[in-house]
Amino acid sequence: MKHIITVLLIISLGAFTTANAREDIDGYSLEEVMGLEQTRIALETDIRFFFDGENVPEIIKNFGEFRTNKKSNGVGKTDLVACQRAFLSAMLSLRDRARREGGNAVIKIKSNYKGNTTSSTQTFQCGAGNIMVGVALMGTVVTLDD
Repeated sequence: MKHIITVLLIISLGAFTTANAREDIDGYSLEEVMGLEQTRIALETDIRFFFDGENVPEIIKNFGEFRTNKKSNGVGKTDLVACQRAFLSAMLSLRDRARREGGNAVIKIKSNYKGNTTSSTQTFQCGAGNIMVGVALMGTVVTLDD
C-alpha cells in the first residue's frame, strides 16, 4: 500500500510540473546584445559577423552552413539576461567553427529556434522555460576579401 501511494504521488507531481511548464519564444534586440561590453570583448576577434540581410564583402571561399544550439540557466535571471547569455554562447560557437574551418567570417546569421528559421538584422529568437533558455543560430562560414 505504501508503495502504491508513493507511485501515485510521483505521478501527480510529474503531471503538475508538466502542466506548469513554460516555453515563451520572444525576439530580443541584436543591437542591445551586440553593444554589451561582455559581447564586444568576447567577439572582438579575427572573425567578422554579418546577420542575414546585411551587406557582405566579396566572398572568396564558402565552407558551408553550420548550426548551433546553446542553452543557459535562467534561474534567478530575467529572460532578457539569460537569453543574452545564451546568444553570446551561440555566437562564440559560430566563431569557433569559423576558426576550425579556416574562414574569417560568418555571414547570413539567422535564428533557428526549434527548426523555425527567422531572419532579421534587428532581433534574435530565444525560447525561455521555467529553468533554461535556448538560442539556436545558423550561419555560413566564409573567407571574405578584405
